[in-house]
Amino acid sequence: MRRLYIILSLSLLSFGVQSCMNYGPLEEETFAVGSGSGLFITNEGNFMFGNASLSYYDPATKRVENEVFARANGMKLGDVAQSMTIRGGTGWVVVNNSGVIYAIDLDTFREKGRITGFTSPRYIHFLSDDKAYVTQIWDSRICVVDPRRFEITGYIETGMDSRTGSTEQMVQWDKYVFVNCWSYQNSILVIDTESDTVCDRIEVGIQPTSLCMDCNDKLWTVTDGGYEGSPYGHEAPSLYRIDARTRKIEKRFDFAFGDCPSEVTLNGTRDMLYFINRGVWRIPVDADLFPAQPFIEDKGTIFYGITVNPANSEVYVADAIDYVQPGVILRYSPDGELLDEFRVGISPGAFCWREHNEPAAAKTFGK
Repeated sequence: MRRLYIILSLSLLSFGVQSCMNYGPLEEETFAVGSGSGLFITNEGNFMFGNASLSYYDPATKRVENEVFARANGMKLGDVAQSMTIRGGTGWVVVNNSGVIYAIDLDTFREKGRITGFTSPRYIHFLSDDKAYVTQIWDSRICVVDPRRFEITGYIETGMDSRTGSTEQMVQWDKYVFVNCWSYQNSILVIDTESDTVCDRIEVGIQPTSLCMDCNDKLWTVTDGGYEGSPYGHEAPSLYRIDARTRKIEKRFDFAFGDCPSEVTLNGTRDMLYFINRGVWRIPVDADLFPAQPFIEDKGTIFYGITVNPANSEVYVADAIDYVQPGVILRYSPDGELLDEFRVGISPGAFCWREHNEPAAAKTFGK
């Protein structure tokens, strides 16, 4: 879960900075992809300012292109870019506060269509080419959508309070989709994709913030523990490992009060877990002991997102800096050595890898 309340409190401070930002006119230009494998970065921007953006980085050429959506389509991406998912040759960019999911062509970055009608979408998970789930915050329902028709076709009722319930990231095992519930919740929902209903719940600590599944079919999540004065409670955060088949908690690592773990993710072979807790930590998925030191130390940065290159295990960490100026992506070797860094948009928070087998061509920006 992004640090939503921090962003809200700082967003008004950003007006003077962001109003002066200029990525240049919408000119016709070409960007050669090179290897065909690249990294999309969704930059949230500032809440209520409509300055979210999409960046693209080519590891082969070390070239970054910012505002690729705006330059390709002649319009801004919208208000708070939350996540991106690739299905076939299409990228699906979820823009949270704008209530829209854009489908973009990976060869041109131009819009192919959009899905609207959401309360506040967070993530999209594909079950097939014509069916996907979309989670939401400030709305306890999960949307069922038809991506081919670009429309919402139904809803999954979660049973949570409609005023506080929300759903976040999704992973799938067999016919079941697991969904972590963050806002004032302590559950991971289990969705039967044949009936589109909640068939089970796994209780964890207060406010599980993210979710992933390792090579052994184990779910991993971290909880943030809520906050002091929360009506839902406040406790120390924890890291959980859960068996997807039995839905039983197998391991739990506890943090101290004041810690803020988030953004669990895996390497390409899914046998090494990474997450942020001020610095960056990593732990083998079969480990019994928690590491004594972080993989990448906290040096006063605001680490806000993380991904691992599935091809070579290089680690990319987003530094939001101050949530006002354009952020920076730091690229580390598999051993934790800083290799380089590059500037992107405001509040970079999520990543999406375009694999080698995705269609690759020259990119043309502009209309």
